[in-house]
Amino acid sequence: MLKVNEIFKSIQGESTYAGLPCTFVRLAGCNLRCTYCDTNYAYYHGEELSDEEIISKIEEYGARLIEFTGGEPLLQEETPALITRLLDRGYRVLIETNGSICIGCLDKRLTIIMDYKTPGSGMSGRMNEKNFQFLKETDQIKFVLMNRDDYEWAKALIIKNDLIEKFGDNILLSPAYGELSPRDLVTWILRDNLQVRVQLQIHKYIWAPDEREGI
Repeated sequence: MLKVNEIFKSIQGESTYAGLPCTFVRLAGCNLRCTYCDTNYAYYHGEELSDEEIISKIEEYGARLIEFTGGEPLLQEETPALITRLLDRGYRVLIETNGSICIGCLDKRLTIIMDYKTPGSGMSGRMNEKNFQFLKETDQIKFVLMNRDDYEWAKALIIKNDLIEKFGDNILLSPAYGELSPRDLVTWILRDNLQVRVQLQIHKYIWAPDEREGI
């Protein structure tokens, strides 16, 4: 059984899969409290569902791309086993995890999107830098930035860990919606010739920022 906050179909608003139809399984519970969190409704509230009930809902929606998100989906010990079941059924599965919990045990067919927290989030001290060694070339690292200090911090971390050499275009820098101007972020990246991917949360330009997205 998993405590599920919601299951819905939308488009991928972030990552290199942005724009594709996707079924999201949002699990309840989170071990962090980021300053810019836009899903705090998932901290506590959810319904206990069996793997079969979750899979039935996923099949009903019909999308072949699935994302587990939260909250923090790896807080629940049953999450990896359900992901493996879906991979065995031929689904393409993503997980967005916050970088504080070890990812070494996850199925290697899974695409990990590690949302590595910057100082502006208030949670950078909770990150597990050892997680970088468990990431595959096909995985992605996301930094949500609040300001110039966050950008400089992320840039230093990227250089220190040779992340561009290891992950290429799969390093994502995202301006926190309503906090950092996308134009400012792009300007800094271009001036520094930093070989990373800028991403915007396109779902927030389709639906209102405080509106539940998708169907």
